[in-house]
Amino acid sequence: MTTLLFKNVSVVNEGQIVETDVLVENGRISQIAQDISTPAAADCRVIDATGKHLIPGMIDDQVHFREPGFPKKGTIATESKAAVAGGITTYMEMPNVNPPTTTLEALEEKYQRAAQSSHANYAFYLGATNDNIDEIRRLDPNSACGVKVFMGASTGNMLVNDPETLNAIFADCPTLIATHCEDTPMISELESIYREKYGEDVPIDAHSHIRSKEACLKSSQLAVNLAKKHGTRLHVLHLTTEDELYQFEPAKTLEALQQKQITAEACVHHLFFNRDDYATKGTLIKCNPAIKEAHHQQALIQAVKDGVIDVIATDHAPHTYEEKQNSYFNAPAGLPLVQHALQVALEFYHRGIFDLPLVVQKVAHAPAVRYQVKDRGFIREGYWADLVLVDLNQTQTAGQDNLFYQCQWSPFDGHTFGSSIDMTIVNGQIAFEHGQHSDERYSTRLEFDRQ
Repeated sequence: MTTLLFKNVSVVNEGQIVETDVLVENGRISQIAQDISTPAAADCRVIDATGKHLIPGMIDDQVHFREPGFPKKGTIATESKAAVAGGITTYMEMPNVNPPTTTLEALEEKYQRAAQSSHANYAFYLGATNDNIDEIRRLDPNSACGVKVFMGASTGNMLVNDPETLNAIFADCPTLIATHCEDTPMISELESIYREKYGEDVPIDAHSHIRSKEACLKSSQLAVNLAKKHGTRLHVLHLTTEDELYQFEPAKTLEALQQKQITAEACVHHLFFNRDDYATKGTLIKCNPAIKEAHHQQALIQAVKDGVIDVIATDHAPHTYEEKQNSYFNAPAGLPLVQHALQVALEFYHRGIFDLPLVVQKVAHAPAVRYQVKDRGFIREGYWADLVLVDLNQTQTAGQDNLFYQCQWSPFDGHTFGSSIDMTIVNGQIAFEHGQHSDERYSTRLEFDRQ
C-alpha cells in the first residue's frame, strides 16, 4: 500500500481548522502533527497541500444505485465511481431495486455485488414490507446500515401502510429505522384533483402541491410518534417542509447528537433548489418528496445551522434523460446527485451561510455517529483514511464532458461551483485525482460498532 504524507494542509475536523501534516500508512491515519518527517518507505508520496483543505470523506446515508434490476439507470460500479469523484468515500444504498432487498439473502447478495465493483465503501439497508417482519426480527444489527421503511409510495412498490405492521416494525426492529415520510392517500387524492383539471398536462411546479406539506407532516408525525412509543432509533430522511421541523430536538454538538433517539436529514437538492427552479429545470428536478417553496428551503437551511437537521445527504436516484422528458405523471421521480453533493454543500460556505466545520459535521461526522460506523467519518489517528483534498479557490463547471453517471446528465449542468475536488482517498489509497480514477478499487464493506 502507498504511504501518503500531506504537508501544510488545512485540516477541517471536529469543529476546528488546523494547518498541519497528516501521514497515512497501511490504509489508516497514523500521525497528525506539525513537520512530520518523510518516512523511509520507498513508496511514500509527499503531497504539498499548501492552501488546500483536507476533510473526512462524505458519508452519504441515502443513495439509489439501481443494481440489481435497472442497469440503464445506474449500477454500483458507475454510481460509486461518480460518488468518489465527488468526494463521497462511503455510501448506504436503498432496497427498492429489482428484486427488492427485503430478505437477508438478498441483502448479502448485494454485498457480494459491491465487493466486485464498488469504488467507495458500502453498506445496504434491509427494506421493510407489509409481510417481512420476521426477516426484520432476524436481522443482525451489524449486517445492515438500517431498515428502510417507505411510509409513502415512491419509486418501486414497497409502501408499508398496514398500521399493525408499522407498529410491529417500530416495536421489534433491532437497529435504526430510516423512513420516507409522505401520506399516500393524501397525495393520491390531490393527483386526482389535478388530473381532472389538467388531464395529462399537469404543470411540473404543481408537484410541490401534489406531494404536499400536509402529506409530509402527517406521515412524519406518525413515524415520530411510533418511535417515541417504542423507543425506536429513528432517522427521518429528506425533510422538505418548515412544518415538520418542530418535531426534532436541536443538537449542535456531536455529543448532543449521540444522545438523540430521533434524528433528521436534509438532501442537497432540497437545500439548493426551490419551486421557482421548476421553470427552468422542469421534470429534471422532479423528486419525492418534492422540492417546495423558497420559505421551506430557507427553513431547512436554518435548521441545518441550528442543529435541528443532523445530516446532509443526497437521495441520489438516477433515471435516463429520455425518461425524464415525459409528461408530469410519466416522468419518474429522482435525480443524480452524488458527483456534486459535496460541492453543493460547500456552496453554502462560499455564500457565507455555513462555515467549513459545519459542512464537515453534517456530511461526515454526523452520519458516522448516527449510524455508529466504526473508525470512519473523522480525521483521527488510527481511523481509516477516507479523505478528500478540496481546493476552495478552484472553480469547476458541471457538464456532460466531466460526468461519470450512467445516465449522463446532471441537474447542475452549466453551474459553476466555487470549489473543486482535487483528490479522494479511500482506505488510504488515491481513488480519484485531478479528474481521473485509479485503475484499482480500494473499497470495503462498512463495519458498525453496535451492541
